[in-house]
Amino acid sequence: MPVSIRQLDSTAPDFRARLSAVLAFEASEDEAIDRAAAQILADVKARGDAAVLDCTNRFDRLSAPSVAALEIGKDALRAALNSLAPARRAALQTAADRVRAYHERQKQECGSDGFRYTEADGTVLGQKVTPLDRVGIYVPGGKAAYPSSVLMNAIPAKVAGVQEVIMVVPTPDGVKNELVLAAAAIAGVDRVFTIGGAQAIGALAYGTATIPQVDKIVGPGNAYVAAAKRRVFGIVGIDMIAGPSEILVICDGTTDPDWIAMDLFSQAEHDELAQSILLCPDADYIAKVQASVDRQLDAMPRHEVIRTSLANRGAMVKVRDMDEACEIANHIAAEHLEISAAEPQRWADKIRHAGAMFLGRFSSEALGDYCAGPNHVLPTSRTARFSSPLGVYDFQKRSSIIEVSEAGAQTLGKVAAELAYGEGLQAHAMSAEYRLK
Repeated sequence: MPVSIRQLDSTAPDFRARLSAVLAFEASEDEAIDRAAAQILADVKARGDAAVLDCTNRFDRLSAPSVAALEIGKDALRAALNSLAPARRAALQTAADRVRAYHERQKQECGSDGFRYTEADGTVLGQKVTPLDRVGIYVPGGKAAYPSSVLMNAIPAKVAGVQEVIMVVPTPDGVKNELVLAAAAIAGVDRVFTIGGAQAIGALAYGTATIPQVDKIVGPGNAYVAAAKRRVFGIVGIDMIAGPSEILVICDGTTDPDWIAMDLFSQAEHDELAQSILLCPDADYIAKVQASVDRQLDAMPRHEVIRTSLANRGAMVKVRDMDEACEIANHIAAEHLEISAAEPQRWADKIRHAGAMFLGRFSSEALGDYCAGPNHVLPTSRTARFSSPLGVYDFQKRSSIIEVSEAGAQTLGKVAAELAYGEGLQAHAMSAEYRLK
């Protein structure tokens, strides 16, 4: 059955309006979900372990006697790793090694030790970079099991120097995913608790008798998790509130259309709200991709999800040329941007806004999800205009260093006092003046 995907033309007078309609997405703040999350958080804050245990047993259909019983020890993580088939274990290890190598390089480029410089009068100024003490990572459970999410969230934290990484993962009906536990072993996760939902966010944010409070919470979750993360922000840090996954493909018409069709599928299969868009100057090529979509879709196990996603939020856009494609791409500011062209770097130089760029026809977005090395936690819903991928810098903080010499205080003290008097803050002014000779 043919798939109904919006066909847009950049030369049409209503193009911008139609494109805006395709991009429109608001993470609808369901009041019922927000209220439920708020009640769970309040309960966890007030009753700690007891509330976490009640919620976990109720929502995940368990009968655990205590929160301590919901912790998975390191021996169990190592056993899960040892239980993997050799090929799968090797793949997981390769992915982890590549993710770690990339983030080690990122740490070096960030200037992990900060900087200092000394002025002529002996005043020393600088910046010290230190890691967070403790981080919580949320990993989806149940039907969804994402070992790649463990690697992408835990490894940069460890590379940054975080002392303790605590992972929470729901296990409905007590079903544990061995690949997720194996990924935790490889990534160096310190403690794992089988809890999820808003109660897990509350436990990490407030701390309980069993689960220590963290400094930052990262990782994707359902609507209750997202609502809870919004509410605890400020008590702890959070990474982002992620929207549906999205891919934007700029293609010059030289790539096998079957490849591009499958790249569009790779995001559409996440869920019905995921977004897949193609920009191309060749109308005949767009028709070939559409034909490939129609031909390949029914063979996909998640074909109904893909069909709904492409029909509701997908688009194939005929553009004037590749330059205009880049201009539109900057407006869209996609999470994943593939530039499938003969000269990918030429067009990449024109891109200012994208979560991650995949250059050349062999750089499928799926490689970035699992094992290329750069982080797959990326800004969505056009937030790549001002946000960056998750990285080492998200697990570090910076302290300013100010060591004023006696000579420096004579100059700076007069300046500070003058400005403080101007603001009506006499104690500020006198504090600076006391250091003057």
